Formats: sequence, structure tokens, C-alpha cells
Amino acid sequence: MDATLQNTKLGLKLPTDPRWVDLAEIDLEEILTDHAYCEQKAATACISLIQAYPERLELVEELAPVVTEEWGHFRMVLSELKKRGLRLGRQRKDEYVNELLKFQQKGGSREEALLERLLTCALIEARSCERFRLLSLYCAEDSLRDWYHKFMVAEASHYRLFLDLAENYFGKEKTRHRWQEYLRHEAEIMQQLKPRGDRMH
Repeated sequence: MDATLQNTKLGLKLPTDPRWVDLAEIDLEEILTDHAYCEQKAATACISLIQAYPERLELVEELAPVVTEEWGHFRMVLSELKKRGLRLGRQRKDEYVNELLKFQQKGGSREEALLERLLTCALIEARSCERFRLLSLYCAEDSLRDWYHKFMVAEASHYRLFLDLAENYFGKEKTRHRWQEYLRHEAEIMQQLKPRGDRMH
């Protein structure tokens, strides 16, 4: 599957700068540290949604296993760091996610906030999937390529889950209209951010 087709399936309007993989391989401790915290924050985001919307039974039932999976991914990254004699560094500011959060519509109802949160999560998972795909194809180490492929598959599933939940609760037309707005804004964010090898996004 070529990059253009992959981005189309994910909805992304701007592919990752091809220099990013080369930058990421320069210091594995840095990129693995950021990856670990991304997995931790993904688990936390799902827990937060469950706590905020416990009456949404489907959401609770669908996201509870994702919490377990994302935390398992966090442990997988910790294990990879240990195997390589590397250490988990400090959590760092995520400019990409912070810019997405600024785009969320504020001041609306609790239900409108749910749509914004689901679409933000879907977009983060979509971009993560695209990045993991690049690592699974172009990392110098065979073992790392296989390792990142597992994350790519998981992120693709999570991306689709968040979108499906949004469409189920808010309808396809409303969801897809707002989703396109998010995708256009995300492309602008990607253009503004310089590719960094110590960041997953």
C-alpha cells in the first residue's frame, strides 16, 4: 500500500515529512521515551472519556479494553528501552496535541464536547498509525520494523473506533463535516511544525 493510499484511508491530508524516520533513528532513547508517554496519555484519554460519560454504555464497553491495550503498549515500550540498555526520560510538551486541543470548540454543551474529544482522539490515532507505518517500513533494524507494525495495526483500529463512536452518537453527516474541518486544520499544524526525531507527532 503506497503512502498516498494509506493517507487517503486514514483521511490525512498531508503526509509526514520523509526525513522524520531518519531523524527518529538518530536517538532511539528519545523517540522511545516520547512513544511511551504517547501510549500512557492514550490510556488516560480513554479513562477520562469513560469517567465523563459513564451513561454512554457503548463508549464505556468499547473504550475499557482500549485502556488495557494502550497501557500494555506503554509496558512494551518500557521493555524495549530496558532491552536496549536505555532509560525512560522525562515527559515532554506535545506541541502537536496541544494545537489540536486549541481547535476544539469551547463553550458548547456536554454532548458537543464529546464529539470534539472523540474526533481529536481519532486524529491523534490516525497520525500515530501513519508514523508507525513509516517506522515499520523504513527502520534499519528488522526487529524494530516488525515491532512497529504491531503498533500500526492497533492504532488503525483505535482511529476507526473513535470515528465509529462519533458517527453513532452524532450521525454521519455532522461527524464527517466536523472531521473534515479537523483534517484541514491538522494539515496546517503539520506544515507549521518542524520534523523532530524526538517526537512521535
